[in-house]
Amino acid sequence: MGVRSNRVDAYIATRADFARPILTHFRDLVHGAQPDVSEAIKWSFPHFVYRGKNLASMAAFQAHAAIAFWYSDDARPAAERDGMGHLGKIASLADLPSDVDLTAMLARAAALIDAGVKPQWMDRRQPRAPLPAPPALLDAIAANADAAAYWAAFTAGKQRDYAEWIGEAKTDPTRDRRIAQAVEWIGQGKGRNWKYEKR
Repeated sequence: MGVRSNRVDAYIATRADFARPILTHFRDLVHGAQPDVSEAIKWSFPHFVYRGKNLASMAAFQAHAAIAFWYSDDARPAAERDGMGHLGKIASLADLPSDVDLTAMLARAAALIDAGVKPQWMDRRQPRAPLPAPPALLDAIAANADAAAYWAAFTAGKQRDYAEWIGEAKTDPTRDRRIAQAVEWIGQGKGRNWKYEKR
């Protein structure tokens, strides 16, 4: 059986008068359609979690609410949805699709989770184009055997982090200091942001 969260109660209670009926209605509909969902506050707004995955979310702003489905077969660009979730800007209960349609959307989202499909936003991410590392950085790495070995094993993202950092230097002395620091860290197998990486 699903679990309701006191934190979601508090979220709804503190929203504007227009938003509370929208959020309450969608919340009740989710629990009616998918009795096994639990609730959580993530990124400061309510999410409905099904089998460990984010099924749907809802949020309220100054003049509208938004509802999003993490797993959806809606291929429309965000611009066609006013950039707000999958249902556009919702200012009243009348702006919501019918309960039958919303229940069908929830069922499709749950079916996609059951099928092991990736969330919609993950399928739309485009890989970033490779960023060539500055020649001075590559020369300094090549002169240090440990750094060269780690550099070759780094992911494209780790290499990009260093390339961007060196490339953003405004002066030659700054660039040279960054290259020296980069080679030291790379020689220890550390990424550019190693201080913030989980250990």
